[in-house]
Amino acid sequence: MFRTIRAKFIVGFFLIFCVSFLLLNQTVMRIIESSNQNIITDDLIGLKKNGNGYVRQAFMINHFTNDDLYFGQVAEEMVGDLRYATSSEVSAYTVGGVLLYSSKTDSFSGGSEEDLKQALGGATAYTISYENGTASVLYSYPVVIDGVKVGILRYAKEFSLLYEQSGRILNAVFYIALAIFAAAFLFSYLLSRHITIPLVKLARASTEVTNGNLDVRLTLRRRDEIGRLAGNFNDMIERIKHQIGRIERDRDRLEKLNSERKQFFDNVTHELKTPLTSILGYAEMIRENGEKDEAFFRKGMTHIVEESQRLHGLVLHLLELSQESSGSGEYDRIDVGQVLRDVCDSMNFKAKRYNKDIRCETGEGLYVLAQSDKLRQVFINLIDNAIKYGYANSEIAVTAERATDSVLISVVNDGDTIAPDHLTRIFEPFYQSDREKKEAGSMGLGLSIAKAIIDDSGGSIRIVSDNGQTSVYAELPYMKPERLPI
Repeated sequence: MFRTIRAKFIVGFFLIFCVSFLLLNQTVMRIIESSNQNIITDDLIGLKKNGNGYVRQAFMINHFTNDDLYFGQVAEEMVGDLRYATSSEVSAYTVGGVLLYSSKTDSFSGGSEEDLKQALGGATAYTISYENGTASVLYSYPVVIDGVKVGILRYAKEFSLLYEQSGRILNAVFYIALAIFAAAFLFSYLLSRHITIPLVKLARASTEVTNGNLDVRLTLRRRDEIGRLAGNFNDMIERIKHQIGRIERDRDRLEKLNSERKQFFDNVTHELKTPLTSILGYAEMIRENGEKDEAFFRKGMTHIVEESQRLHGLVLHLLELSQESSGSGEYDRIDVGQVLRDVCDSMNFKAKRYNKDIRCETGEGLYVLAQSDKLRQVFINLIDNAIKYGYANSEIAVTAERATDSVLISVVNDGDTIAPDHLTRIFEPFYQSDREKKEAGSMGLGLSIAKAIIDDSGGSIRIVSDNGQTSVYAELPYMKPERLPI
């Protein structure tokens, strides 16, 4: 149930202290109760001796015999004298339990009569009762003169002061013991934390390392064995991380290089093969048929021209992608808002042909470090996609604004939602989603070129598509405006 040392320490100390505290409290209570009973017993034995002595003296002075008749005759006088001598309420009874006289009847009524019943049987007994914060004792015993039982005496005496003192002593012991055990538990808890917290940190760190996290470190400012253990652990992880880092970098670089090279050649081969196959097929058929079929000749030549133009465009895009990958060109301080407004104005004519409107909102002084023509190419590509793939009679929202230390450009259009599995690969070269495959002439290079340009400028680009709306967000580092010369 308790798998950690810290939990075992806390629960163990808590149980030990609770059991010890309860045992001490119960032991003190039993000692006090036993002491109180001994005090009461001794006091009642004294009452009995005094009572018996008084009755025996009364019988001797008056020359009474042992008959209980004479006990009844002196009952009133005897009760009064005993009450004065013992400071207790006294009642006298016949051997049959009939009340002869009582100094105060209320003191004997309403309580238990178990002591009187036992006295009728020849025993000495008492009962203790607690009521309204007072403790009272009813004490009964048979009076025996020369071996003959002549009556019963019953005493009612309060011991409230004794129990009040006992209660104060018990409370004092309780709170003192509670304070001592609380201090001891707090000290034990702090000591356990001092020992277990470093062990817990070490266990967590080792678990993180087991799960592959080599960035974890232990910061324990201690000079004991645990501190040295933490230092050795950090050194060990640092060495492991350094070696694994080198291995992973080499592995990732080789894997990425092989993957990119294979994917690139596969895509280029596929994209070049399609128009070349079509051109070769029509060229062979035209060579065989010549100009005999004029309609087929015109159709074939038109197709050859169109496929050649498509092939030429593909080669140009590949050259652009190659240039962006190499990161060539000089970077200037550019106002993004001005460039974006110019692109929106130039693309507005195409948007009208698709029955769409472009709403462009840009701030002032949105400066970034980039290449103007490349940045313009990015904006043209993004807005062109929004025009081609947006719903008819819809509005394309283009905005540029300052966001803390960057400039955020967004292009939002209403159109078919792009599936999440397509979004994860949409920036890959030659990758085409379902909607792009329907677009004639689309080669899947536009967004990859745009991403390469944004990445080279130190920014980032992402696409969000949900509930019939697609949003492209491009973020570039903000460049503070230069101060004007005085």
